[in-house]
Amino acid sequence: MTSNKSFKSSVRARMDKTGESYTAARAHLITDPEPAPASPADQPTGTGAATIRERVSDAKLAEATGRDYDTWFALLDAWEATTRTHTEIAAWLVQEHDVNGWWAQTVTVAYEQQRGLRVPGQKKDGFAASASKTVNVPVERLFAAFADPELRSRWLPVEASERTAKPGKRFTADLPEDTRITATFQTKGEAKSIAGIEHTRIGSAERATEWKTDWRTWLADLKKLLES
Repeated sequence: MTSNKSFKSSVRARMDKTGESYTAARAHLITDPEPAPASPADQPTGTGAATIRERVSDAKLAEATGRDYDTWFALLDAWEATTRTHTEIAAWLVQEHDVNGWWAQTVTVAYEQQRGLRVPGQKKDGFAASASKTVNVPVERLFAAFADPELRSRWLPVEASERTAKPGKRFTADLPEDTRITATFQTKGEAKSIAGIEHTRIGSAERATEWKTDWRTWLADLKKLLES
C-alpha cells in the first residue's frame, strides 16, 4: 500500500514537472523510472554550506517544536510533502501543527534538503554564498572600506552599486550577474571588528562556490589593506 501511494506521488510530481497526463506520466515511470532520492551522504552539497540539520540539532528542534527531524519527516512524507511547494509545506506546519514561523521554515528547508529537493545554500531566489573576516581596525574603518567607493575599489575588483548603508552596521549593494550582497559589521573591541558577507541571488550552486572562493580572497586582501 505504501509503495503504491509513493508511486502515485511520483506520477503526480512528474505531471507537475512535464505537463503530461496521468496515463503518460505513469507509463514513463513504469518503463523508465526516475532514480530514488539519494541518501544524505550522497546528496550534492552545492555551495559547501552546512545543512540545516548540521546547524540546528535534533535536541533544539525537539525542544522548540515537540518533534525531532525524523518524526517531522515521517509526518511530511505521509502528507506527500514532496509534491508540495516550499510555501505550502511551511504553511501546513504553521496552520496544522502550530509551529512557530521560524521553526516551520527550519523544518521545511531541512526536509527539502533531506529529500533532495534543495541543496544547502539554495534559497527561493537562487543560491547564496557567505564569508566573514576579522580585521584589526575599528568597525567604523571596516564599514568605510565597503561604503567609500574609492576605498572599496582598492580591494574589491568587481563593480558594486550601493543600495543601502547604515554606518557601522550594514551595507547592501548590487553586484554583477544580477546578484546582491549584504555586509554586516560587528565590533569586537576598540581596534577589532568583523565583516560578514551574504551574497545572494546567485544562478547556480557551482557559481556560488566560485563566488565564495572569491570572497575569501577579497576579504583577505581587505584585511591586508586595512592592517598595513
